[in-house]
Amino acid sequence: MLQTFLTDERRRWAILVVVCFGQLMIVLDTTIVNVALPSIQSDLGFSQSSLTWVVNAYLIAFGSFLLLAGRLSDIFGARRVFLSGLVVFTGASVLCGLATSPALLIAARFLQGFGGALTAAVVLAIVVTEFPQLAERRRAMGIYTFVATAGGSIGLLAGGLLTQSLDWHWIFFINLPIGVATLIAGRALIDHTPAPAAGTRVDAPGAALVTLATMIGVYAIVGAADHGWGSPQTLGFGTLAVALLIAFAAVEARSSHPLVPPAVLRLRSLIASSVVRATLVTGMFATFFLGSLYLERVRGFDAIQIGLAFLPMPLTVGVLSVSVTARIVRRIGTVPTLLGGMTLVVTALGLLSTAGPNTAYFPTFAIAFGLMGVGMGMAFTPLLELSMADVPPDDVGLASGIVQVSMQIAGAFGLAVLSTLATSHTHSLATSGDSQPVAFSGGFTLAVTVGAVAVAAGLLIALTTLRRGRDTSSGEVVYVDERVEIQQAA
Repeated sequence: MLQTFLTDERRRWAILVVVCFGQLMIVLDTTIVNVALPSIQSDLGFSQSSLTWVVNAYLIAFGSFLLLAGRLSDIFGARRVFLSGLVVFTGASVLCGLATSPALLIAARFLQGFGGALTAAVVLAIVVTEFPQLAERRRAMGIYTFVATAGGSIGLLAGGLLTQSLDWHWIFFINLPIGVATLIAGRALIDHTPAPAAGTRVDAPGAALVTLATMIGVYAIVGAADHGWGSPQTLGFGTLAVALLIAFAAVEARSSHPLVPPAVLRLRSLIASSVVRATLVTGMFATFFLGSLYLERVRGFDAIQIGLAFLPMPLTVGVLSVSVTARIVRRIGTVPTLLGGMTLVVTALGLLSTAGPNTAYFPTFAIAFGLMGVGMGMAFTPLLELSMADVPPDDVGLASGIVQVSMQIAGAFGLAVLSTLATSHTHSLATSGDSQPVAFSGGFTLAVTVGAVAVAAGLLIALTTLRRGRDTSSGEVVYVDERVEIQQAA
């Protein structure tokens, strides 16, 4: 076996590469498809209204099964869930590429989202388990952060290249060699260790209720842009999702083996950092999706140019996440580093809010995208550390699922709200006589301004709820719910 030729340290870092490739496939898929939507529509005959389901089917399945997948990893083992997710995701990607009708593509995208949830929900749990030492864990989380945040902009570039040089089918077929290689390496490297909560029964009623509630809630969110936030459909499905969540809470309170133990929900660092992460993701999605539309419709960029335009973001995220952020954390502490990163994200969004119909890419967008990358590189790694710092070993998979859910639900909700605001304001300006570039840039600047306010609110939440602390020369700070614990550096 491959493990025979690797030291324990090298095996851990090899596992990190494997799980990051799994995460990369999933992150790429959230943006790479958007670039190819016009080609998919013309080839398969999608109507304009049904075309959104190429994206929505994936988002609904992905967001709905994350929490359950995380809990299943605690009970059956992260290795089994991760590898199962890779098989489903890779197989579904092939089905997407082979689809010959809208119905087949939408069904395959839903299956792909389910596989993505199984894979993504346990990546962070594997990282935490494989890297128990804080110094190494910070480096590993930095690399994971780079993949999770920069993959979106890489997907824009990859989608443009594949769609223009080949055709839209290859945005899905490209997952086959990557998925197979990741699956083989994962089977060889990741140990089949006993699951931390092995023997615990799955709370089937609770699992069904929370999955259905999340699915209906995400459906209401992604459909709000088309039907309106006050429409009977949005309000009806939103109310049903809340009712199912209340029923889930009632079932959990009486269950002897709850899917989400109440103690986990009392972990202040996990819950508060998830809320803060949600605000950051809202700002990030506003930049990715609305920024892409601005560059296309106002500045006339094609798909490849849009991908290249976003490169300052993944490059700066990579530099910060892989090495620089860990050193900053050791010097000034986890929470101050997070606050500094979020301040830069607010600054970047504020700069984007000054864009007009004649604003050139240089310097406004180049500087804003660079600042956004620096801010995310400084913020996301400390957030991951704070999220997992005081999670019991039996619940690390569940906590990993909660982290992912906070990102996906916030991304879907934030993007739906900001898109609605941008569309409404654009329509209002166009109706009053403004030209299309002027109207669209007005909608864009309103949306990113609201995104900046959301991140600023998250900064205030972080400032008031997350504990401060900093590393000392004699050890490293580990954040625990009610105390700061000093561990000797390895």
